[in-house]
Amino acid sequence: MTDKKENKENKNPNNPFNQLNPNRKNDGKAPKFNAYWIYGIIAIIFIVIQFYLSTSKGPVETKWDDVKSTMLAGNDVERIVVINDKVATIYIKKDSIGQYKDQFEKNFSKPAEGGPHFKFNIGPPEEFARNLKEAQADNPEAISPEYKEERNWAGEVLWTIGPFVLIILLWWWIFRRMSRGGAGGAGGIFNVGKSQAKIFDKDQKVSTTFKDVAGLTEAKQEVVEIVEFLKSPEKFTRLGGKIPKGALLVGPPGTGKTLLAKAVAGEANVPFFSMSGSDFVEMFVGVGASRVRDLFKQAKEKAPCIVFIDEIDAIGRARGRNPNMGSNDERENTLNQLLTEMDGFDTNTGVIILAATNRADILDRALMRAGRFDRQIHVELPDLNERADIFNVHLRPLKLAPDLKVDFLAKQTPGFSGADIANVCNEAALIAARKNHEAVDKQDFLDAVDRIVGGLEKKNKIISIEEKKTIAFHEAGHATISWLLEHAHPLVKVTIVPRGKALGAAWYLPEERSITTKEQLLDEMCSALGGRAAEQLTFNKISSGAQNDLEKVTKQAYAMVSIFGMSEKVGNVSYYDSTGQSDYSFTKPYSEKTAELIDAEVKVLIEGQYIRALEVLKRNEAGHAKLANLLLEREVIFSEDLEDIFGKRPWDKKHVIPENGGSEKAEEPGVKLEKTVEEITVPEIKQEEKPAAPAEPEIRPEGKVTKAEPRTKPPKPVPPADTKTLF
Repeated sequence: MTDKKENKENKNPNNPFNQLNPNRKNDGKAPKFNAYWIYGIIAIIFIVIQFYLSTSKGPVETKWDDVKSTMLAGNDVERIVVINDKVATIYIKKDSIGQYKDQFEKNFSKPAEGGPHFKFNIGPPEEFARNLKEAQADNPEAISPEYKEERNWAGEVLWTIGPFVLIILLWWWIFRRMSRGGAGGAGGIFNVGKSQAKIFDKDQKVSTTFKDVAGLTEAKQEVVEIVEFLKSPEKFTRLGGKIPKGALLVGPPGTGKTLLAKAVAGEANVPFFSMSGSDFVEMFVGVGASRVRDLFKQAKEKAPCIVFIDEIDAIGRARGRNPNMGSNDERENTLNQLLTEMDGFDTNTGVIILAATNRADILDRALMRAGRFDRQIHVELPDLNERADIFNVHLRPLKLAPDLKVDFLAKQTPGFSGADIANVCNEAALIAARKNHEAVDKQDFLDAVDRIVGGLEKKNKIISIEEKKTIAFHEAGHATISWLLEHAHPLVKVTIVPRGKALGAAWYLPEERSITTKEQLLDEMCSALGGRAAEQLTFNKISSGAQNDLEKVTKQAYAMVSIFGMSEKVGNVSYYDSTGQSDYSFTKPYSEKTAELIDAEVKVLIEGQYIRALEVLKRNEAGHAKLANLLLEREVIFSEDLEDIFGKRPWDKKHVIPENGGSEKAEEPGVKLEKTVEEITVPEIKQEEKPAAPAEPEIRPEGKVTKAEPRTKPPKPVPPADTKTLF
């Protein structure tokens, strides 16, 4: 009864673990019969028969003492035959066989009627003959042994040839498995140079369509155009247009580049080849180039078709950047072959190349030129309206509360990618299930956003009163200065409840800027130093909790001086290498004297903003103390609390999202919400590069929860937070 119940539960269609897995073959069907079972059964039957035939009819094992004392003494032996000078077989007289039936029945094997009936090992033949003669000394009818040579030809042949046959069969089986793809990837070791691309055609359709791709309006339009050209080429060819040879999808992780490619595979009625850039890389020399040739050979045979290479930077890295100078880089050979196949002497027609990467800055220029990738489609982080569209897609399977508004969710997730939004929806559903809610409500989504951005909330973490007070005044210092300075990012929410490895977190609302002025950068530096200044002003001592703030400010100051040319003494120069060649250089592009000047200017900038932060906090000491005490009391404060203490910001162009999220002007055209988290922890710092556009907060692996920074990719220093490289 229990087994039947379990079977019913396993067949429940609502169980997500019972959904069809595309990687599982014959799901829901009886397992396919394997022919190897037949061979195994036949072999077992043959062995059993041989064993039975060899043991069911044969002489019974005995000893010389029994033969001497019983058989010879009773004159029951008819004859003795010695085989191969090793084994003696005893033939019992017919009239004496009845005396030994008990011994025959006790043994598994039963001797034949005509014998031999017993056998034993004789040892040395001379000694056996002497013992036999002595045992029959008083017997006038003494029996002389017969000597016989027997050879088991089948056994000898089997033992001689059998091991070699087994080795050959095992070798054949291994290579057959490998040739089927059982080892060495698809195609096995014999097909190591063959393409490993997955082919999707009319027989293997992809279910994803452009309807499943929300947002990405401009990027989707460019990709749809390629699909339309394949479906109805006369629409474009009548005007003399040609189909683009390739399109490169570029953007931060999680923005939907691969999803766009899956939609193309689902919409285009042509064969679609899909593979990753790392599929070309193998331990064997020449395999990458061979796989490229085989891929395009298959593509030409199925033209018109589309070839999609995900993470093309695995093989498309710019040539000549290998730090192992003089070595033969297999990736360069693969790239050379790819360049030739895409637009070489033997130009192929009807093969469109789609590729995706989030590291376009390191790709080879020859790969990026027109004729290979005619289009570079930038897939950016979604704005407010696009986030709402993405939420509508991911909210379809969820059971939602009736008062939940998608616009509110879009405003609460600034800087989130499509993958982040999908994660928010799933996390909210899990939180609602944990709380036994009937539907997913607004608070579940807010908790999910905080969980993803700041980490797991740890209300039971033990923090001393002194540490908690230090954290509160530190965060209040950031909030106070950011509220009172014109270009600093206004605060949305501050908490001193530990999340993840951070002891305090603050959410800000930065503007999306195409260019950033010196005044804006200085205000951001002053705001970042507000925590350290608040500790100095309140407790007359500083802590290591500002380590992350100092790291950010230092990087920002070096960027202002050595990249943006915002120092009068250093001048209008930029030492930023956009080509990335400096990654493998051991020399700086400036002299030691200039390096000293840069260090001095950076120190002047940082010290100036630190003094400025102290002055701002001194002028608003009462408000800062009130805000810190309120934070100690409530642990979480919102923008309305700062507005009650300091008043409205006169230069605000928009309203800050209140606690209930009801502002309709939270994000205007040209202004993008971004949630950033600052903390007051002390672990070691490990620098990480971030995407070029304002993004969601990052949680550093050593416990730092910091504000997202752009990836403009200068090795050191890097541009400041929330800015883009000028021009």
